[in-house]
Amino acid sequence: MILYRPVGTAELRLIQESGWREFPPRLPEQPIFYPVLNEEYAVEIASRWNTQTGDGRGYVTRFAVEDGYARRFPVHVAGAACHQELWVPAEELAEFNRHIAGRIEVIREFAGEAKGEGK
Repeated sequence: MILYRPVGTAELRLIQESGWREFPPRLPEQPIFYPVLNEEYAVEIASRWNTQTGDGRGYVTRFAVEDGYARRFPVHVAGAACHQELWVPAEELAEFNRHIAGRIEVIREFAGEAKGEGK
């Protein structure tokens, strides 16, 4: 199954440090890891939300997960019909990472407006 994950620069650096093979553990306030099922939704998140935090950059990653394993997780629709996500409990992320086939790749990049005083 091909999945997408919108990320900011900090998360992207951690993915890179893993050799492009895994997503970093979730923070305590993040109980769910939610990759999305289509590029359109990932682009929406990366361009609208990730560019509003951190250094103002957002990225769309694409990766493959073994089909049988990915089907264990429910698909949730978060708004519009195209807003489809898998909900992976944070405590299962390490196992999820072991089922990633190949490498995680960056397929899109977005930059928000420059942030600074008076803007």
